[in-house]
Amino acid sequence: MSKLEEYEALLRRSNGFLETALMQARAGMYDLAVFSLEQSLQLFLKAMLLRAGSDYPRTHSVRRLLELLTEITGRSELRELASRYSVELGALEDAYISSRYVPRVYTEEEFERLRAVVEEVRSNVERSVR
Repeated sequence: MSKLEEYEALLRRSNGFLETALMQARAGMYDLAVFSLEQSLQLFLKAMLLRAGSDYPRTHSVRRLLELLTEITGRSELRELASRYSVELGALEDAYISSRYVPRVYTEEEFERLRAVVEEVRSNVERSVR
């Protein structure tokens, strides 16, 4: 698979997980919806690393992936974004881990807050990575 094909596949999956999150939230399955948000952002950030000309590490940490994008692009806006949403990004990472090992219940309000952060991060990263 070429880098372009891998980029496109990651982006397609990222968008699929975002759509899945919205469907799960409409069904009131907020724990699964938050997990899907994390997957969406993780795959999106990996796709953006490829787009920026870099490979991505074998990590599930959205904070680490965003940090790498900040280093590669030199964009201070991404560093500020990571700082502003460090708690929310950490909560997304926790959702990834807890979905496998610890029963965690999320509320609609938590989902909506995390959804807004994911959308803002995606939008800012996309503008920053050319």
